[in-house]
Formats: sequence, C-alpha cells, structure tokens
Amino acid sequence: MSGAPLCRDCGETVPPGTPRCRACGSPRLLTHPERDALSIAHVDCDAFYAAVEKRDDPALRDRPLIIGGGRRGVVATACYIARIRGVHSAMPMYRALEACPDAVVLRPDMEKYARVGREVRAMMQDLTPLVEPVSIDEAFLDLSGTDRLHGAPPAVTLARFARRVEDEVGITVSVGLAPNKFLAKIASDFEKPRGFSIIGRAEAAAFLAGKPVRILPGIGQAAAERLAALGIRQVGDIARVAPERLHAGLGRDASRLLALARGEDPRRVQPVRETKSISGETTFAEDLRGFSELRPILWQLCEKVAWRLKRAEFAAGSVTLKLKDRDFRLRTRTRSGLAPTQVAERLFRPAEALLREACDGTAYRLIGIGAGDLCGAAHADRGDLADVSALRDASRAAAIDALRDRFGAAAVQRGLGFTPQEAERPARAKPDRTGREP
Repeated sequence: MSGAPLCRDCGETVPPGTPRCRACGSPRLLTHPERDALSIAHVDCDAFYAAVEKRDDPALRDRPLIIGGGRRGVVATACYIARIRGVHSAMPMYRALEACPDAVVLRPDMEKYARVGREVRAMMQDLTPLVEPVSIDEAFLDLSGTDRLHGAPPAVTLARFARRVEDEVGITVSVGLAPNKFLAKIASDFEKPRGFSIIGRAEAAAFLAGKPVRILPGIGQAAAERLAALGIRQVGDIARVAPERLHAGLGRDASRLLALARGEDPRRVQPVRETKSISGETTFAEDLRGFSELRPILWQLCEKVAWRLKRAEFAAGSVTLKLKDRDFRLRTRTRSGLAPTQVAERLFRPAEALLREACDGTAYRLIGIGAGDLCGAAHADRGDLADVSALRDASRAAAIDALRDRFGAAAVQRGLGFTPQEAERPARAKPDRTGREP
C-alpha cells in the first residue's frame, strides 16, 4: 500500500509510524500518496566512473578522486568528496586542481566502465524489457504492468534493484519515480548519492513553478535568455504570459513548454535508441599544428573508433573530422559516400585527406573522428569489382585483432601510429617476464 513506508535500502515496507526498517534497521523510509500508482523511472549511477575506480581500489575510498585528462583536458566525473570542494563535470582540469589540489586524478578506462555499465543494464532488463539507455550510466525504465511479475509495485521493485546493484556490482544508483520521463529525470537528481525520490502527478505543477526555466529539457543558455526577454525566469512564469505573446516569441516550442510547465510529458520509454554515430577524440597537453604531429594521433583514434564499431556491430558510411583551435573554435569536415566499413585504415584514408586540408598553420588543442551513416555489420567491407582491396583490408584487420586479443593491445602496432621522432628512435628490447631486458 502507498501509505506504508518503504525502506529505500532493502525494499521492505514497514508499518506506519515505525522510525526504522524492521528488516535492515535503516532510517531511510519513503512515503508518498502516489507511490504505487507510478511506473516511469530514471536510474542514474552515482559518480559512475569514480565509483567504479573506488570499488576497484579501496585505498581511494576516502580520497577526492577526479576522472579526466591532463591539465589541458576536462573533468569527466568527480567523486562526491571532490564535488564538495567545487569540482564538477566538464570543468577544465586546471581549475579542478586549483579547487582540489590534493585530488587523485585518473584517466578514464572506458572499456572497464562500459563493462560495468552493461552489467547494470542487464539488471535493469531483468525488471522490464522497456529500458531506454540515455548514456553508459543512466536509463529510463517503464515498469507498467510488472506488479504481478515481481510480486510488488514498481517502487518496491526499484528499491530492491538498487540494493542488488550495490551488493553485486559494488556501486550505487539513484532512482527517480514519476508519471513521465521529464519528472523522473528531475527526481533522480534529489538526495544523491543513493537517492530514491518521487514526484507525483498532483504535485508536479506546484513543484515546478519556482524552479528556473533551465530545468526544462532543451532550454540552454540562449533559450533562457530569450525567455527572460519575455519575463520568464521561473517555470511558473510560463503560464502567466499571454499565450499569443508566448507563441510569438517561441513559435512551435511554446506548446511544448506549456505542457512541461504543467508537468506533462508524452514521450514514451523507447527500448531501442538509434545510434547515429560512433566517435573518439583527444585533447592535447600542448597545442599542435603540424600534419606530421596530428596524423599519428588521427590514426590511433581511427583504430579506437573501428574497435567500437565492431563491438556495437555497426559499419560506417562516412567520417567526420573534428578540430578545436586554441580559441575553442570548432572545425568539422565530413566525407560521405564511403563503402560501409569497420576497418581503421579505411576510415583513416578519407580522414587523413581532410586533416591535410585543415593543417594550414592553425594550432589545435583537440582532434576527433566520428563514424556516421551507420548500418549493420553484415554490410561491412564486402568489396566488389571496383573495390577489390576491401576483403584484403578486412582480413588483415581481423588478423591484427586476433593477435591483440591473445597478446594484448600493444602486441601489434602500425607505423601510422608513430610520430616521425618515434619512427626514427631505435627499437628498445622488451623485458621478459622477470622484468629483465634481454
């Protein structure tokens, strides 16, 4: 029953008026009049990258931890200890270290995070087939009609799920439960980490009224400034503006914002999201401008993107080169109409030509490569009479993949990945298993 408090730590219900859960002793009890009538949830892993690293290295547990690049990079995520000191995602690394100079900084291990993310995703799919991934560490779930399957309403099922993730994966999640995706996403941000919050239908409009308009999906800085020109700074202001003035200022977006201000969101939880591109990028410790310096980095990114294409079972029909200069101006160039491929070399050839054109003396701080126009892996590198090298390239790439799977990623390196200085450097003998060089 909705009136019985729910323990957020173990998912058991307790009699009203009981200060602690009788099953586990937790004081974290949840009550809400609409609790058992709601079925749309947003689940978000707490400080995901940092949580995984702390799980794997207990010595990091009580230390501020930042996951990100070098001093020229940005923060990917930070643990809650670092966040208290003022560190947040997307902050430039130098500013993060100024705010928290004693932080431990680790570079992201995306392969490990993806593996843990898939583990949590599988647990979500044990609850319902209607799981819509938003990113590696968050998803929407629709648990409508699952009461009989799990023998409990969605709120209880989600509380048990959160406990299972903590026990079996070793990280924590926060849950938002609501009548729609918009409100569920807002609710999941409350009381992090290990949060479980509910926003009901009856309270939605009043709850939103005093919130800044930036809380609404699709409202960034520029849109917020346009709304401010109409006298709209809080969500509640939207209903107070004359409809004709709102439509004149916002066009077709006015109806959407009016609905959101009332807490209405018709979007369904979509279990399959279309992947439009797969990409990789890197920020340099120092600006680079020469083609010979940028070319090997581009090759390394093409290898990374090719690996991701294979893992996702896609082939690419276009490549996009991304470059950011020292003033943060972005350049993008795309080459379309490629034969579908998963081979790094066949992504690199058109990207290399685009890079050569872009190397006009400009100093760049970031380079990225994206694979677009995706199709199924079955269409990859099939070749024809006009492209007899496709099968050969794919066969060579498969042989290299097999060697790397057996002996490690560094077992086979293409010369394209070396700078001219590295290519001229004499080869250094590798140590044997005892650590001694032969």
